Amino acid sequence: MVDIGVNLTNSRFDKDREDVILRARAAGVKELLITGTNVLESRQALALAQQHQALYSTAGVHPHDADGVSDDYLEQLKQICLDENVSAVGECGLDFNRNFSTPENQQRVFQEQLVLASELQKPVFLHQRDAFPTWKGIIDEHLAKLHGGVSHCFTGTLAELKQVLDMGFYIGITGWICDPKRGQELYDIVRYIPLDRLLIETDAPYLTPKNIRPRPKSSRNEPSYLPFVADTLAIAMGIDKKQLITQTTNNARQLFQWV
Repeated sequence: MVDIGVNLTNSRFDKDREDVILRARAAGVKELLITGTNVLESRQALALAQQHQALYSTAGVHPHDADGVSDDYLEQLKQICLDENVSAVGECGLDFNRNFSTPENQQRVFQEQLVLASELQKPVFLHQRDAFPTWKGIIDEHLAKLHGGVSHCFTGTLAELKQVLDMGFYIGITGWICDPKRGQELYDIVRYIPLDRLLIETDAPYLTPKNIRPRPKSSRNEPSYLPFVADTLAIAMGIDKKQLITQTTNNARQLFQWV
């Protein structure tokens, strides 16, 4: 299995980060993509990827961090992205749910990162929450020059899902699908995702799958819990779990150009 979204630089992993990686591998999660959400964390994510075999990273600025970028943040991201361990530009996108950064800065920083991804010929690791029409409009302006990408932690509607697929992107599914209260709509529509466009992720330490039994003592999610996402997703799609794991592993390796 491949976990294509792990916030392994998060402080909640500071005490046992190495054990978390070991537990993931023991659970069959062999490759991890560590998410970069600003310049500093992108550097930290790359450092982790450089220290461990089969760990990779992204480099980007999350919309929450758009207000705080430096004048030369793009050049700094570019230098990080030149390392062979960096597999995508992002996490980038729009988040109008919380607006921790102004919508204007979010849109500017998002567009600049799409240009960077096109220049570097790397896929994009995309974030979107409560901003779909604006998000899609910005991407459409750059789509012809992009080199693929994934809609990370997809939680949208069926209409949005079909539009993202039409844009040529992969769909990342998290433990959100394991939540009967929040994730029912996602559970009902994942069957519309072609198998060759599907990816799975934990978004750890967030979104702990609610189908874990017995329930873990800590609310912290970790990549060793990815099989629980795969369990629910396979049922929702009506396919064999082994087939799902094989296909999503191959999809990740193809998108991120892992040998």
